[in-house]
Amino acid sequence: MDIWGPTLTGPVIRSVFNAKTAELMSHHQVEVNQSFPKEGWVEEDPKEIMQSVYECMERTCEKLCQLSINISNIKAVGVTNQRETTLVWDKETGEPLYNAIGGCILHLNEQVSLRKYFLWVRAGGNQHYIKHKTGLPISTYFSAVKLRWLIDNVDEVRQAVQDERAMFGTVDSWIIWCLTGGKNGGVHCTDVSNCLGDQSAALVGQMCFQEGQAKNTYGTGCFLLRNTGTKPVMSDHGLLTTVAYKLGKDDPACYALEGSVAIAGAVVRWLKDNMGIVQSSSEIEKLAAAAGTSYGCYFVPAFSGLYAPYWEPSARGIICGLTQFTNRNHLAFAALEAVCFQTREILDAMNQDSGVPLTQLQVDGGMTSNRLLMQLQADILCIPVVRPSMSETTALGAAMAAGAAEGVGVWNLSPSHLPHVTSEKYQPQINSDESEFRFARWKKAVQRSMNWETTEPCCNANGTQLQYLSYSEKIRLK
Repeated sequence: MDIWGPTLTGPVIRSVFNAKTAELMSHHQVEVNQSFPKEGWVEEDPKEIMQSVYECMERTCEKLCQLSINISNIKAVGVTNQRETTLVWDKETGEPLYNAIGGCILHLNEQVSLRKYFLWVRAGGNQHYIKHKTGLPISTYFSAVKLRWLIDNVDEVRQAVQDERAMFGTVDSWIIWCLTGGKNGGVHCTDVSNCLGDQSAALVGQMCFQEGQAKNTYGTGCFLLRNTGTKPVMSDHGLLTTVAYKLGKDDPACYALEGSVAIAGAVVRWLKDNMGIVQSSSEIEKLAAAAGTSYGCYFVPAFSGLYAPYWEPSARGIICGLTQFTNRNHLAFAALEAVCFQTREILDAMNQDSGVPLTQLQVDGGMTSNRLLMQLQADILCIPVVRPSMSETTALGAAMAAGAAEGVGVWNLSPSHLPHVTSEKYQPQINSDESEFRFARWKKAVQRSMNWETTEPCCNANGTQLQYLSYSEKIRLK
């Protein structure tokens, strides 16, 4: 069984799998509301997250009973979640001290710039000091900066830290602590990969256990992971080095190169909710298919900056190549192409870091139901794209790891015992010259999107404190 904590799109999911066949036996999903207190802020209510978990557990068990399956047959529970969502709660009362902070938070960019400066000074000018130690750059996407902001800006958090009452964790820690007793002896833990964080779980669910295998998950964003084996590979091309999985306390950790696309499915939501170009997410495939081309239109959805391989927070979204002939069908096609182009950039970086070109990409996530998108992806990558028939690969990966855990042993993860999952393969249908031409135009558009939001350092009145003011703030101060 798997419990899937909220991702950037907000659902809590519970799925039950057959440990011998990987068949999905029962499934229930509850959406968790997101709040946006200010522009660039993304928050969720930790208590609502747990209420959704309890509801999913109850509904899933009810469905099992309707299938005449005894719930006592459930042998293990796995947890997966969006990895960087950050929570702080009171260990004495069990109450959250602030909302869960998720996503790439724009209002933390100034703090990131300031901390980059101080770390640069501390490390003697070595700008890669943190990345060499953690595999990650300093970014508002990761938990450390969010935790620092909570301590600095939320009185309840700061006081709880001083009183040694504060407990910090990502969503996996919060869920496990609550399910194991909460303030009455709850277990406060995580593991080297968040108890299989969502993308690590998808890598396991796709059964990418061999060095060199890769998968891409298409959700609100895109997350491409490539298994690099038991040795971490440091990227020279803007990728992250991360722990893929560690399936037992005595087993070695396996690592991965990871590239993140901030905006994938979110671009469809933007076209629907903000622009009114489509009425539903499923409509975009019909509109794009009707056009069959972007007609020279290129869309860079850098709404919150660019992630891998650029890590450029100053970028902003742009649409290039518009003419009087351009219509919403062309924009729909350009939006889908943007997802594929961003994936191509990450895959190219991975090929350069590893020195071995990928020959096939395994895919999963909600957007993979869009057949046009999958064909576009194969065309732009110039390699086959393979989509499993069972789309819940993240949930499956968490269930597999739980079932294979020491003391449980109902799932054998050796290569000869892995279950066979049927899949659909998309072959490239355009020549490589056409693909390269379109990709080169995309990269030209990306350059146009950069350095849109600029900040400049200045000192306060006594010249001792470094500050970063945006142009609009300077105008306001004048």
